[in-house]
Amino acid sequence: MKLVPTPLAGCFVIEDQFFGDERGYFFESFNQKTFEAATGQSVHFVQDNQSMSKRGVLRGLHFQQHEHAQAKLVRVLRGSVLDVVVDIRKGSHTYGQTFSIELTDSNHKQLFVPRGFAHGFLVTSETAVFFYKVDNYYNKASEQGIIYNDPQLGIDWGMDASQFILSEKDQQLPLLRDIQPQVV
Repeated sequence: MKLVPTPLAGCFVIEDQFFGDERGYFFESFNQKTFEAATGQSVHFVQDNQSMSKRGVLRGLHFQQHEHAQAKLVRVLRGSVLDVVVDIRKGSHTYGQTFSIELTDSNHKQLFVPRGFAHGFLVTSETAVFFYKVDNYYNKASEQGIIYNDPQLGIDWGMDASQFILSEKDQQLPLLRDIQPQVV
């Protein structure tokens, strides 16, 4: 497991060491000791989540507020997505900055999203199975988000917006300037 820092402090791309032969493959997708040694962060995951979505589905940009904030370790089990994070941490020198990465079933990359970040993804394959671990339980009352097309963020989703499929909730999310920065 190799951790590669992103331009956003505390956010890492994880590149797994992959072992394959004629039987198939094996890789260690997470190792607590390796993660803590490389990042200096202690994360205890408490819940795994999985979704399946079709091409054009955009989920996000979501986060949980206050004591219900969540760190996430995200990956794609089948297909491909453009995964996007936004730093919304109060006082962060990268507040309002974004990072995006293609996560696929063939590149086996993962993204560690620390608490205090909004997160979303766009499915770029016909379908995608998206899997993620979180370090805090879901709390509906603490759920919040930022609209995907916020001009302040200027996210290039790499696909024409007319192809997007969004939930009604995600179409109504506020702009970055209208949310409270997160204290983590």
